[in-house]
Amino acid sequence: MYRSPVSLDWRFPGFIVKCAKRTTLPYSPDTSLSLMQPTQLILVALIAFAAGFVQTVAGFGSALLGMPLLVAVVGIQIASPLVAMLGVALEMVLILRYREHMHVAVVGKLVAAAAVGIPLGIYAVKNIDQRIVLGVLAVVLVGYGIYGLSKFALPKLEGNGWTFGLGFIAGVLGGAYNTAGPPVIMYGHARRWPTAQFKGNLQGFFLPVSFFVVAGHFLAHTVTPVVWQSFAVSLIPLFLGIWLGGLAERGIDAERFRKLVLVLLIILGASLIL
Repeated sequence: MYRSPVSLDWRFPGFIVKCAKRTTLPYSPDTSLSLMQPTQLILVALIAFAAGFVQTVAGFGSALLGMPLLVAVVGIQIASPLVAMLGVALEMVLILRYREHMHVAVVGKLVAAAAVGIPLGIYAVKNIDQRIVLGVLAVVLVGYGIYGLSKFALPKLEGNGWTFGLGFIAGVLGGAYNTAGPPVIMYGHARRWPTAQFKGNLQGFFLPVSFFVVAGHFLAHTVTPVVWQSFAVSLIPLFLGIWLGGLAERGIDAERFRKLVLVLLIILGASLIL
């Protein structure tokens, strides 16, 4: 039987998840599609919808939000390749909106560095104790949430060393948790990217990185039948979330929504280690 690193403890409406002792799920990643429970499929679909909605409205957060929630539902071995595959679908849609503002030279350097780090992240998820893996994910979520809320002004970064260094770190986090965003977002703040270029560069970075992460998971044989089943169930809710997010962003206070997402990330991160 497959051993999940977490069990569900939904203590508040919606999204608060508690990491608990390992529990045996009634399916194995290597078994047939019919063994995924209907309740799990519904939760996976709802999380995909929320990820698409949040990414469209806030411009970030699909993986940061989706990973801890999916880990609680299906475990990190399934959540990691699933979020990467959903990321490809999501970014292929969003890149059409922001491609004109992308700075190709900078994005290319970040992607090249990330490509080196991605295999290390995938290796970590597959081979390192999952308590350690989840602990690092918690630190990333809480740390980025605090950074985003603090409005801490980073010093201006110059030179390719920062570009390649933070790109590499983003690749490691992307390979392990599909959370390549925080280092690149911090890099963009430190380089003082204008808002339009900021969104364009992020989408231009996320799309190839998601492709590389998915390719790495295929090579590592972590894309199992259950992952494919979850991906198929998630696609329509994901695109529905993107569509509704596009409609809603005109009437939503973007800054207030961004802060709400950051607070949620802190709570989710803390729940993984409490």
